[in-house]
Amino acid sequence: MMDMTVILTFKCSGGLELLCDSVKIHNVSIDPENGVGKLIMKDLLSWVRTNLIKERPEMFMKGDTVRPGVLVLVNDCDWELSGQLDTTLEEKDVVVFISTLHGG
Repeated sequence: MMDMTVILTFKCSGGLELLCDSVKIHNVSIDPENGVGKLIMKDLLSWVRTNLIKERPEMFMKGDTVRPGVLVLVNDCDWELSGQLDTTLEEKDVVVFISTLHGG
């Protein structure tokens, strides 16, 4: 199967945008690299860590997934309902990352 570029929207809020030069909304084109021709959340997280996070990636990710306290929505649906790292992403999907952790 031939890999196809997936164009989607990636949004950060709750302070996570500070890790991406204070830009909250990113329209990105990503080529699946997992050899199966589809983009999954694990691929997106790896791409974001490499291409968008400008500083302190440990504030966004822990290992191959997001840190505890980061809410992930795919098309307004909690990613825990759609397979988390194995969630398949398609053209025009909207992925939102919201930090629920705040200092005081």
